[in-house]
Amino acid sequence: MRLSIDIDYLLGQLRTLLAIDSPTGFTDSIVRHTAREVERLGLEVELTRRGAIRARRPGLQRRPARAVVSHLDTLGAQVKSIRDSGRLDLVPIGNWSARFAEGARVTIYSERGNYRGTILPLKASGHTYNEEVDSAPVGWRHIEVRVDALTRSKEDTRHLGIEIGDMVAIDPVPEFMENGFIVSRHLDNKAGVALMLAALEAMQREKIETPVDSYWLFTIEEEVGVGAASVLVPEIAAMVAIDNGTTAPGQNSDEFGVTIAMADQTGPFDYHLTKKLVELCRTYEIRFQKDIFRFYRSDSASAIAAGHDVRTALATFGVDASHGYERIHAHALRSIAELVTAYLCSDVLIQRDAEETAGLEGFTRQPNREADQSLTAETEDPIGEVE
Repeated sequence: MRLSIDIDYLLGQLRTLLAIDSPTGFTDSIVRHTAREVERLGLEVELTRRGAIRARRPGLQRRPARAVVSHLDTLGAQVKSIRDSGRLDLVPIGNWSARFAEGARVTIYSERGNYRGTILPLKASGHTYNEEVDSAPVGWRHIEVRVDALTRSKEDTRHLGIEIGDMVAIDPVPEFMENGFIVSRHLDNKAGVALMLAALEAMQREKIETPVDSYWLFTIEEEVGVGAASVLVPEIAAMVAIDNGTTAPGQNSDEFGVTIAMADQTGPFDYHLTKKLVELCRTYEIRFQKDIFRFYRSDSASAIAAGHDVRTALATFGVDASHGYERIHAHALRSIAELVTAYLCSDVLIQRDAEETAGLEGFTRQPNREADQSLTAETEDPIGEVE
């Protein structure tokens, strides 16, 4: 079943999420917003100690439950040191280039209060440095934050209450265009959160009954590799992560439709779950393409690394210039939201997944015979069970 997605609700949630600063380690506000919205939609919310969100939507059976996950945290920075000039040296939160930090407006979160500022190269004035502005090296050691307060020395800045370790949030500067393109920082992964909320809204609005419980997970430390390590429960047998896919030369991702990841730097995703997502896209005529990401990991990788024995897959929305000034299209967000509803409504075919361990009976099979070359590309593959 492919449900109709309220695109106005989806984009409204994305606007709201982008307006809430949430660099990794500073996510309380966005956790509160998201938890309240999930509660408003009718689900009970559980929070881990640090704030990862888990909400269960009851189905006809508790096992083998399915989960969908996105992360609330974004890239950011922290104050590494205070320069003699009173300006701030930075260390990044997450993996992103200082090339994209130059010129950004920021908020510095100190215990005494918030300050605004701008990230600048050390040689920022062409009237002073002339061509040296263009030849300056790129790197976190070569930029600084100019605080918008009266400070001309290290002592002045410390007097403001700014200290080493203070969080620095980067302004997203979002633009929602009439042609459906969205340009902003932090679309990774607030767009994923917004489309998950839109999928949940559609299922609640239509009072959809699913064959098994579904879990709606929102993590808070994906950008530093923790992700879904500690938010799963034993009932969950399969988890679909929602995140960004990189549109770049050599990649097959696209800003339209669903990009289904076949593998990332940690290896292939679950064969049967991934195959099921592909088949659902074909059945419900959801545009899709496949891709492999060599320098990328998501919430699914952290769950597996933490020892959770769950099937994992990754559905992505194509992002141009990931971890920079990112661009996506609303078509991809709607497409993934539709796929989420189709997946959660679909029949469970691997019944043995209800138990964490079981015998060989009912275990899955993968294709293991010579291809029939008379089959066309449209012919359904009769081999292999899928989740």
